[in-house]
Amino acid sequence: MPHDHHSHDHDHDHSHAPAVTGDNERKVLVAFFIIFSFMIVEAVGGYLSGSLALLADAGHMLTDAVALALAYAAFRFGRRAADARRTFGYARFEVIAGFINAITLFGIVVWIVYEAVQRFRQPVEILSGPMLAVAVAGLLVNVFVLWLLTRGDTEHVNIKGAALHVMGDLLGSVGAIVAALVIRFTGWMPIDPVLSVLVSVLILRSAWKQLAKSGHILLEGAPDNAAPQEIERHLMESVPGVAAVSHVHVWLISSGRALATLHVRPAPGAEPRAVVEAVERALAERFAIGHATIAIDWSGDEAGGCALSRGESQEPHGHEHGAETGGRA
Repeated sequence: MPHDHHSHDHDHDHSHAPAVTGDNERKVLVAFFIIFSFMIVEAVGGYLSGSLALLADAGHMLTDAVALALAYAAFRFGRRAADARRTFGYARFEVIAGFINAITLFGIVVWIVYEAVQRFRQPVEILSGPMLAVAVAGLLVNVFVLWLLTRGDTEHVNIKGAALHVMGDLLGSVGAIVAALVIRFTGWMPIDPVLSVLVSVLILRSAWKQLAKSGHILLEGAPDNAAPQEIERHLMESVPGVAAVSHVHVWLISSGRALATLHVRPAPGAEPRAVVEAVERALAERFAIGHATIAIDWSGDEAGGCALSRGESQEPHGHEHGAETGGRA
């Protein structure tokens, strides 16, 4: 029976993700506790002052807190070894949590908009002094957390994502400050629900991005930079000794961690092991795919294509085209 040449048959490091450092973990954990604590303060302040804008900004701070918690979970769970039941480890935990969080944020947005409509109909008296004090404190908290996250290593995908969330929340804090000043000097109460709706748009934007990203990963979607057609084209053009590439499947375990399976047919006279190693290097360097399972197609039969690509029901058929499929188990 033909053998598939797996990407473990060589010595280079599979990991192409940015290094996880203790400093990154500490920064994210400290930032989470600061943001989460002040989120509670802001929610209480919004309730006591009657400000919907503050409550909306607290909801946006919740998105920041969850983003930071997911970043920390990604660091912690990413180090847990795979076991017999979870052969890819626990990295997808952050994706599941992100998906659930995104759905929750949609619920928060619906509540904010509903309350805003009610306040347009029946304006509520707002205490501008406490509202302004809490909003300014929120702005200072966000500035500090942003400074903390952008010190030192800022290239890690989780650090970047968390910093972007906090930058978005800065806008929410500025909006709450503007609303408090308008109410204090003009007495125009509708500015509060107006700005709360604007903040809810920021929440909706974050929630939609998170839902789309996590849903794409859970559906085994390909990374944006590694479409199967692009992988096939690049390998055919850049790797000597490759006669054909087929059955390309690429997916994400978690954000930034891509895997792939594919069939490769060596050109006549090419040494299969050398071809596989060259393909692995090309996948890692061009597409950041750090783990690839590559099957050698010995048959030379290009007919039929991949059953998964054709959408056929997946029942046991034996081996396709004389090659062992690079499975994921």
